[in-house]
Amino acid sequence: MNLRNLGRVKSIDALRTETATSSTGFRRVLGVWQLTSIGLGGLIGVGIFVLTGVVAATQAGPAVALSFLIAGVASGAAALSYAEFAGLIPVAGSAYTYSYAVLGELVAWIIGWDLLLEYALVVAVVSIGWSGYFQAMLSQLGLPLPDWAAGAPGTGPGHVVDLMAALGALGVAGLLTLRIEWGARFNTAMVLLKIAAVIFVIVVGLPYVRVENWRPFMPFGFSGVAEGAAVVFFAVFGYDTLTTAAEEARNPQRDLPRAVLLSLVVALTLYVVMAQVLTGIAPYPTLDNPAPVVTAFAALGLPWVAFIVSVAAVAGITSVMLAFLLGCARIWFAMSRDGLLPEWFSVLHPRFRTPHRPTLIAGALTAVVAALYPIREVAELVNIGTLSAFVVICVAVMVLRRTQPDAPRSFRTPFVPLTPIVGVGFSLWLLSRLPAIAWERFLIWLLIGLAVYFLYGRHHSKLARMTD
Repeated sequence: MNLRNLGRVKSIDALRTETATSSTGFRRVLGVWQLTSIGLGGLIGVGIFVLTGVVAATQAGPAVALSFLIAGVASGAAALSYAEFAGLIPVAGSAYTYSYAVLGELVAWIIGWDLLLEYALVVAVVSIGWSGYFQAMLSQLGLPLPDWAAGAPGTGPGHVVDLMAALGALGVAGLLTLRIEWGARFNTAMVLLKIAAVIFVIVVGLPYVRVENWRPFMPFGFSGVAEGAAVVFFAVFGYDTLTTAAEEARNPQRDLPRAVLLSLVVALTLYVVMAQVLTGIAPYPTLDNPAPVVTAFAALGLPWVAFIVSVAAVAGITSVMLAFLLGCARIWFAMSRDGLLPEWFSVLHPRFRTPHRPTLIAGALTAVVAALYPIREVAELVNIGTLSAFVVICVAVMVLRRTQPDAPRSFRTPFVPLTPIVGVGFSLWLLSRLPAIAWERFLIWLLIGLAVYFLYGRHHSKLARMTD
């Protein structure tokens, strides 16, 4: 194979034709509200119920709301770029597929490989947060887990494994092997429940807000706020999970852009308000634990509120696990369908028409990570690949506007090139705030991915075979 093929792109017309004529058999059953709920499922969860408190306690203080706003600027600019691509290329695979259409196979492989890791690790992070609230609920019922099953090694006395985190990841993987509409209906119900829970926390907590808890507002300085933004970033990019379900949407060119933007606006508003209320009702140093919202209300002498929050958080965080595992499996499916990974992974379940093989494998791997690693260590690694994908998508919008200005777009990113440049700038800045150990682990994963590509993917790529 000629190395020039590494830069060959899969044309937009070819992608649309391939999807229209493909016999893979995805079922087009998702409307705009179901797609929006998948986006909200990925956006609202462990970030609002867990990382808000953890980042406030260790990095940003009461200014954690600013951390979310900074992360939201980068995410918003990228969301506008995603929305243009979602309407232009309504094909499974999200950033991987968009990169393939504009920047070529090698870049697409790198982005796809990175997102497999990032989406899987998000599921692991969320599973750990889910476990924290589930255990809080069990403790309130007088049914605490034994120490050995209560957390990853090093997270507490006697902790050996986070058993509930592992079981949660496996359970969601099982659900996602069923019909997509079953999972979507479950997800919609969970999203409505957790939005109601967030509003409930805000309304009940407002009378207990004490202004003195917001002083000092930036105890760790602006650098702490910036580092906090880099950590919470994964909490405000979940909307891209809905674009991975493009081939299961009834009217993807119309509904995908709407769902991307709507889910981000709703989620970011709730994050900022929730962050201010939480740091207003509890001193920020007390929030460094797996269930900070429960801890805060328990300290106020409101155990009934804490129990309601635990139940809602357990149910609501489940939808985040579902959204990201769905995205991981469909990117894996798309890479397999393109020949970059073995085609065995792109065979759909004969009855349920879902990519069950990558779903179950990813679920098992995330269960192991969730069981054995602490939440912050995993969260820091999550954001590198996603921020890198955001940079690529923002650049790709500018490239495509120049190379194919007349391509039919159901949504156009406003203020190009300013909006994509803002997305690139903020994403690169947030990348610079991540710790060195996260970069080291990311580079190891990237090197493994390049080895897989050059030893297998480039020889089996369907696009390469057509152009050789």
